Parts: sequence; structure tokens; C-alpha cells
Amino acid sequence: MKGTAYLVQSTLILLWWLGLSMSPDFFEAFQFPGISAMAFNSFFAPDIIIIALFSLMRAYKTSRQLELIILGGFAYGSFYCLNASILSGGGYLSTVIMMLGLCYNLFLVFQNTVFRESQSDSITQNTLKTLLQIICVWTITLVLFPWLIIKAFDIEMATNPLNHIAGFALFILSSLLGLYSAYSLITKGNGTPLPANQTKKLVLHGPYAYIRNPMAVAGMGQGLAVSLYVGSFHIFCYTILGGLIWHLVVRPIEEKNMLLRFGTDYADYKKRVRCWLPKF
Repeated sequence: MKGTAYLVQSTLILLWWLGLSMSPDFFEAFQFPGISAMAFNSFFAPDIIIIALFSLMRAYKTSRQLELIILGGFAYGSFYCLNASILSGGGYLSTVIMMLGLCYNLFLVFQNTVFRESQSDSITQNTLKTLLQIICVWTITLVLFPWLIIKAFDIEMATNPLNHIAGFALFILSSLLGLYSAYSLITKGNGTPLPANQTKKLVLHGPYAYIRNPMAVAGMGQGLAVSLYVGSFHIFCYTILGGLIWHLVVRPIEEKNMLLRFGTDYADYKKRVRCWLPKF
């Protein structure tokens, strides 16, 4: 499972540099004001060796040392970009992507400490934790990131009212699905959607009776709704990429944890209910 995650990371790094070399617009979207193209391109060798190559090696060979080296490389690059954004007043898309990559690698290295059952049976406490998560995740993924993409690629908002109506309707429906899924986890599972405050019970009610990962489906729907509202192919690609990363990296790790906690009950549930397409 970790191997797939590092293979995905290596592939994305290589594709990113390929995009930088082939498209001037793509290259310009990730620049820092006042930092020359030569200085920016000086990161090519470290990126390819420390992150892409070592991630490829880790994909096929279990090594804690390699994981820590990759994490260190990402941490150095992330804080360099953060400092560059502070000093230059730009390059925010690069910085946010690097910080998300750092979180991705922290999750891979320390995933065994991430998954914990909720210590509280209080619906009020679990609801507050869930609301905090929703505010943070929705703000970052549905407001901050699309805004950065729009600014970096100088995207003009769609003027067709149909885009706005369809996007708004899809966003509302997707959000309701996400909120109903969270409500089911809180009330039926005695926990939250947070990995660090997982449910104590296997939830088979609400949307979970028809689809295994309704919150992931809801998130994809919200992202597609934003891309439709704005009329942006870039945001559409960002949404699809996010869904692929979740499916290839997060889902297997999460399902392994669920199988360890709920055993045959979850195995049977997984056989009956599909991941993405609802089964009525």
C-alpha cells in the first residue's frame, strides 16, 4: 500500500517537471516574483533525485531510512517555498502544493499513529470536532486551492448562467450528502470522520448503506461543482487528481485499518457495497 503511494508521488513529480518544461503558462503559474527562472530550475536535480528517484526506490523496497530522507527533502523544500512566498509576496500555489506534499509524506511515515478511535461518546463533542474538520477541509480544498488556481493561471469566471445554476445545484446536493454522512458517523458510530477520532462502531446506516465512501463521493461532487461554476478545466483536473490520490493512496490504508478493527463484518460489508457507485 505504501509502495503505491510512493509510486504515485514519484510519477506526479516527474509529470510536474514535464509540464514545466513543455508549457510556458504552466511554468509561469508556479513562479515566485523576483526569483529568476534559473534559481527556480535549480530545484530540478534535488526534486528528481531526493523525491522522485527515492520515492520510486521506496515503491519497490521497504525502507524506513528512505521514507525519512524523502520526508526531510520535502520539509526543506516546503519551508523554502514558504519563506520565498513571504519574501516575494507570491508563488502561493507552489507553496501550498509543497505544504500538502509535506503533509502527505508525514501521513505515510507516521500513519500508524494517525488512526485512533474517538475517546468520547458525547454527540456534542464529536459534532464540534466534525464541524471544525469540515470548515478546515472545505476552506482549503474548495476555496483556497481553486482561488490559487484561478489566480495562477489567470482564469476568467464563466459567464453562462447555466454554469452557475448547475454548479450551485451540484454543490448543494454534494454538500448535503457529505453532511448526512458525517451525521451518520456521529450518531451511529460514536465517533467522527477524523482519522484521529474514528467511530467505535461500523456504520451501515444512512448513505453508508448504499455506498462505502459517501464523503469521498461528496468531496468529488463539490470539486466538480466548483469547476463547473467557474468554468475551469484546471479545477476539473485538480478535482480528478484529488480523487485518484484518495482512491490509490488513502482508501487502501483506510480500508486496511477498518478490516483490522471490524474484521469479518467489514469484509462482508466491503463485498456487498461498492466504493464509488451506489447499490440500491
